[in-house]
Amino acid sequence: MARGDFEYFDQFYLDEGLAVHNLNANSIKWGLVTNAVIPTRSTPDPRWGTGGTTNFAAQEVTPGGNYIAGGTDLSSTFSGLPAPTHNGAVVSWAADAGNPQNASYGIMYNDTPAGKQCIAFVDLGGILDMRAGPLTLTPNASGFGIKGKSAGPV
Repeated sequence: MARGDFEYFDQFYLDEGLAVHNLNANSIKWGLVTNAVIPTRSTPDPRWGTGGTTNFAAQEVTPGGNYIAGGTDLSSTFSGLPAPTHNGAVVSWAADAGNPQNASYGIMYNDTPAGKQCIAFVDLGGILDMRAGPLTLTPNASGFGIKGKSAGPV
């Protein structure tokens, strides 16, 4: 996986079939994590908290500056026509002396259900010091994708 590539967790597709996610109505967030656990498409039952097999919240960067615990709302949307498309707003954190200095991955998760199931992840290309510069996650013009492959860099 290359820097900036967006990937859905395989578990997301199972969760979709079980109606866990409503990408238009649920609170979808981007949280930032260290490289202590490296996300992959096949990460088993990824969650932002307890209840699954992999708890990414336990790897969250230390909140500070303009990064708050749990991350930032995405304002996610889903459209089924003419093809399934998942999209969202640009998420950005400005440089700040109190920001985390060890962000390695962005984790998209559903903050609405009690299980806080993870949806996808993006590789930030190494350890980022958000004190030195901003971090912006911008969806591709065609959205994030929905069929297991990235629609392109985020």
